[in-house]
Amino acid sequence: MCDNVLLLNELLGNGIIHLAGGPLLKHAPGPMPPGFDFGRVEGMLLGLAIGDALGNTSEGMLPSQRAAYHGEIRDYLPNRYAAGRRVGLPSDDSQLAFWTLEQLIADRGFDPENLAVRFSQGQIFGIGQSVREFLANYNSGLAWYASGPESAGNGALMRIAPMLIPHLRTGTAGLWADVVLSSMITHNDSASNAACVAFVYMLWQLLQMSRSPEPEWWLRAYVDTAKTLETGKAYRARGGRFADYEGPLWQYTEKRVGEAWRQNLSVVEACNTWYSGAFLLETMPCVIYILMQHGHQPEEAIVRAVNDTKDNDTVAAIVGAAVGALHGKVKLPARWVSGLLGRTTADDDGRIFELLTKAEQVFWPGET
Repeated sequence: MCDNVLLLNELLGNGIIHLAGGPLLKHAPGPMPPGFDFGRVEGMLLGLAIGDALGNTSEGMLPSQRAAYHGEIRDYLPNRYAAGRRVGLPSDDSQLAFWTLEQLIADRGFDPENLAVRFSQGQIFGIGQSVREFLANYNSGLAWYASGPESAGNGALMRIAPMLIPHLRTGTAGLWADVVLSSMITHNDSASNAACVAFVYMLWQLLQMSRSPEPEWWLRAYVDTAKTLETGKAYRARGGRFADYEGPLWQYTEKRVGEAWRQNLSVVEACNTWYSGAFLLETMPCVIYILMQHGHQPEEAIVRAVNDTKDNDTVAAIVGAAVGALHGKVKLPARWVSGLLGRTTADDDGRIFELLTKAEQVFWPGET
């Protein structure tokens, strides 16, 4: 397996990765403390899977349309891929996250070439445009590090959480190298790469917290990290009340979320002002604002993501990973966990639970 820190530095030096070399990339976060409960990691990935499954049956609907058609969604909707049963099935969010975990287990760490190969195998449910472009580039013969489009979609952020698992015992700066290299496989973009690092940084802190942080922590932790990593590339908002904005993602998130918080807007009111699609200028403010409002309430945080956003499966998957890391598996509603079929493909029921068990055996053995 290659030295990913050296590889990261080489790709940054050659201008191949769209990311600024911020100081965090050289900072070792330190290992998880003795007695760390792997149930927090299970909560992180089950929260991701639950958010995806609760949302993907009504993905793409405006919140007002969804409410008129379904009412308030608090449980799995009937799923046509499970004979109409009210069970949790995956879309690409869960698939790519758990395929990542599967490859990490197989390699006992992170090999970016192997993960690129894994993404190119099998049917991806609800595949996004950027991942589709990556696959076309990679299958045409381009190297994995040259295949990811410069896209500020949310398709890397939604699957990035498992990347911290091989680092639980060591906590070296290699964590950040792995996150960046994983992110750029499908979305080699400044905002996406920075958001992935910032989110994993937050997850690392959340896994160790004994209580919920103050609401302002969510925004501060994201902004303070992302602003050192974005290159300064300017993004334009697609609509909403702020269509004249042009600048970095971190600054847009800071301004919009801060303003919504001061006005005490509801989640749906806030997300409607900046839209809530798959563009990171929409996804990231939604995620942070939901967590500020409801991070201390894991069920309500996921419910609000599912009901109050347009790209609701992905927003809920990201929110679910965060509240799952903070509160652990035991605080996720049992009905949601038991209702997950645990698939990563069309018919591998129970697979995500097998992968979580194996991940603990490989990366956190003898600690329970």
